[in-house]
Amino acid sequence: MPRTDSIDSHSGEKTVAAPSAGAASVGTDDEVLLQRGGQLARIILNRPQALNALTHGMIRSIAAALTEWADDPAVHTVLLTGNGDRALCAGGDIVSIYRDARTDTGGDPDENARFWADEYTLNAQIKRYAKPFVALMDRIVLGGGVGLSCHASHRVVTERTTVGMPETTIGFVPDVGGTFLYSRIPGELGTHLALTAATMTGTDAIALGLADSYVDSARLDSLVDALKRMPAAAAIAQHAASAVPPAPLLAERAWIDECYAGTDLPTIIDRLQKSPVAAAREASAAILAKSPTAVTVTLESLRRARALGSLEEVLEQEYRVSLRMVAGHDVLEGIRAQVIDKDRNPLWQPSTLDAVSGADVQARFASLGERELRLPRVHTSGNEPSEQESTEREATA
Repeated sequence: MPRTDSIDSHSGEKTVAAPSAGAASVGTDDEVLLQRGGQLARIILNRPQALNALTHGMIRSIAAALTEWADDPAVHTVLLTGNGDRALCAGGDIVSIYRDARTDTGGDPDENARFWADEYTLNAQIKRYAKPFVALMDRIVLGGGVGLSCHASHRVVTERTTVGMPETTIGFVPDVGGTFLYSRIPGELGTHLALTAATMTGTDAIALGLADSYVDSARLDSLVDALKRMPAAAAIAQHAASAVPPAPLLAERAWIDECYAGTDLPTIIDRLQKSPVAAAREASAAILAKSPTAVTVTLESLRRARALGSLEEVLEQEYRVSLRMVAGHDVLEGIRAQVIDKDRNPLWQPSTLDAVSGADVQARFASLGERELRLPRVHTSGNEPSEQESTEREATA
């Protein structure tokens, strides 16, 4: 049962710390807060000092709450928010990933496998959730935060939103369904974002299909209150801005589509460097500063994800790649350089694109055999929930 139980005297909401997810959980129960008010159930990420970065325990607690609420007729809508004034969620707890991967200092690599298995299972659970799931993507939404929010049925951004997948900066690859989302962005904008680790605005996220509605941040409290008594779609429509500002990334699409249409990274880099557009040459420099292995595997991940038919298939592919990437050199080196020693000077191995072998890249995608992640399948007519499923979500709100 929950460890704490209190009533907010101002809102009338019942607040509890998330129940313990078992002995394997990492972190404390109050890293996720659960609230009930009216027909609304809330998930509040509560690590503001760490930009609400996800621990294993948080992932397990969120999944358990969603499972319980799915069968609770009093819950019509689920809402995801983050405490603090800086982020919804800045990603996974990469310091823990670093420590668990370090077998030389007593780490437990199997914990990383368990972490990603549970995280990717949660991503799929959110995507297929039968009730409206509203994600308030206010301020920073990166990495694992994208996995929690961009698979939701109702994705709300503000003028303060920043969205991105920064994995290549630490020698890793986009995961949590990021290659599913980015591979389905029109043209090559997703390729550009994945390789450079560039971020986008809230209006970019709407234009690129990663968000749905734009609400001024000053109206978020009112929106939350409305969700307690109104269907999700109606509450959001009532609060959405009448005019959405332009999406800056769309103005860059011409050179991005032209340069990133190359079949391999050397071709892409060559086109970027020869482009008359300054932003293209800056993109080339950004990619070349990343782990050569990570960006090469990322490009292959995106191309393969385009050919896969469901989020579940892509998550299973990302799981294979994630386990193999963290077993290599560059992820640990990237985390060391960015957040452990903070020297911002990673020494990648290999250090150049031409030294990355095709065989090594392909090996990252090979079957894990008995260690494969096998996610439940929900049969629909396409990659997105069917029209009937979408209607049923709203009917329950």
